[in-house]
Amino acid sequence: MEIKRRSFFKLGLATAALGLVKPSRATELIHSSFEEKINGPIVLSTWEHGLAANAKAWEVLSKGGKAIDAVEQGVMVTESDLSNRSVGIGGRPDRDGHVTLDACIMDEKSRCGAVGCLEGIAHPISVARSIMENTQHVMLVGEGAKQYALDYGFSKIKTPIKEVKKDYKDWKKENKDVFEKPEINNENHDTIGMIAMDQYGDLSGSCTTSGWAYKLPGRLGDSPIIGAGLFVDNEIGAACATGLGEAIIRIAGSHTVVELMRHGKSPKEACKLAVERIISKHDDLTGLQCGFLAIDKNGNVGGYSVYSGFNYAVKSIDKEELVNTEYMRDWD
Repeated sequence: MEIKRRSFFKLGLATAALGLVKPSRATELIHSSFEEKINGPIVLSTWEHGLAANAKAWEVLSKGGKAIDAVEQGVMVTESDLSNRSVGIGGRPDRDGHVTLDACIMDEKSRCGAVGCLEGIAHPISVARSIMENTQHVMLVGEGAKQYALDYGFSKIKTPIKEVKKDYKDWKKENKDVFEKPEINNENHDTIGMIAMDQYGDLSGSCTTSGWAYKLPGRLGDSPIIGAGLFVDNEIGAACATGLGEAIIRIAGSHTVVELMRHGKSPKEACKLAVERIISKHDDLTGLQCGFLAIDKNGNVGGYSVYSGFNYAVKSIDKEELVNTEYMRDWD
């Protein structure tokens, strides 16, 4: 039986994370706030699956590669993970059984690209980058995005995978009201957002997801939206978000974090203020988990979330850690 994420948090997310790293690294896990200056290249990404994504991104950064290449190649690992139910090939479908993928990417020159409701393509993050580099557009969606991907030779996939299809059929039987909304996090809605700084001091970021499980067809969350799920300003810093996209969109979350850093806030302070803004805009916070992750131009990093349980992975020359952020509220 799948453990519900909210219950998983209550049981102790940090403890479970120990099995994802070598025993020698387990003692290095941080289970409280984390904010300090990092010298040299660094990559940060949301959630436990960020550990594997960071490892791939680090292959690029450690060889003197550019941040934009690192953040693309890093999240491609998560997009290819068949066991992940919230990103890529193994993602859960919408209400009508279609797995639609969203992604965006942004580089140090403020160039950006995005795709939304993309179906049947293995790596939406790479399609987003291609749009950024080869067109005058920022975002393509639906059939237009798919046709673009096919025209440019991107690999096709067939979704949903067998295990996900079974889960979907079970969900349909239990949900006679087709407009019933699944609870956030209860449906394993864990976008991966990644931000990185390379040896040249340049910043880039990426974000990719299969979105809210069993969502209404056509729904887009924050993940493909520049300024919501991701924002990079090479003069100031970068930020990404995860959680309930609708709430993050309402405050232009990642852009808000970067602008707060522009006005002198540290990454953690900026993420906390963005969380407070989300809370102030909602009368009902039931199940409304959102988390932010940020880095400034000086290499300071930090994160914050509405509820307990949000963590992120960090990798640099001398650090490889899974960090539980501070938060405003405990789950009931």
